Amino acid sequence: MALTTRFHDHRLMITSPDHLRLTIVCPPPAEGVVQVRPIVNGQDLLDAMVPGGVGAASYQGVGPRYLLGQGVPLLAASTPHEVRLALSGCGVEECCGALYVTVTRSGDQVVWAGWRDPGRQEVGLPELRFSAAQYEAEVLRAGMDRGWEWPGGVVAELLETGLRKREDWLRGWDCEVEGVWASRHDPDRIHVVLWHPRDRADANASWLQFGITLPLSAEAPSTQAERFEAQLTAGDPRATAEVWGGSHDAEQLGYPWPPVDPLSI
Repeated sequence: MALTTRFHDHRLMITSPDHLRLTIVCPPPAEGVVQVRPIVNGQDLLDAMVPGGVGAASYQGVGPRYLLGQGVPLLAASTPHEVRLALSGCGVEECCGALYVTVTRSGDQVVWAGWRDPGRQEVGLPELRFSAAQYEAEVLRAGMDRGWEWPGGVVAELLETGLRKREDWLRGWDCEVEGVWASRHDPDRIHVVLWHPRDRADANASWLQFGITLPLSAEAPSTQAERFEAQLTAGDPRATAEVWGGSHDAEQLGYPWPPVDPLSI
């Protein structure tokens, strides 16, 4: 793999810290999705990497909302944590692959190691070590770049943040927030996606994915997010939701099957 070889050669030739630049790619809605591309030592880390699994020819960087937004997953701490940098193909990791790295703060350096792709046995990228000062400044700089945002995306981010804090409400209805989806292709609505039940530790247990579609208005994003949060948390979200996915025996949980295709709504 050419890119992997070049990174290995770089680490053998010099001992200076690696250098990170985060480029936010924001093509027109009809031409692709917004994604963060990690540029390491002047090379696009994802560009020449071939994902694991089947059905995918390239990695797509994770969006800035998730990589640089709430909690800023890319920031490093002394306790290692795993960050998903990219996905590919259909989005099902075991099928088409995804790229994970473990991020750790070690003294005056930030370390990227423990590379993983659920669609393959070995990724082959080397350990990368960045100057903590340069790394953190770049992550914060990229996080301040909000030129990629659109109103629906802001509503979705605010609403997801609010719903994740409503632990009592989620626990009461045995649900977990998967996410609040927003698309530049469909700027007039967002989709709230929930898992049921909350505890899915047993891989053989029945489970469901619920979806709720919410129409957007010209109101300020914060006003809409507050209204949607109040509306959803006033009762059982499953009463107005549709089944969008789940295990093939999900009817045992008392809901109809097959699921509704959210792309056809």
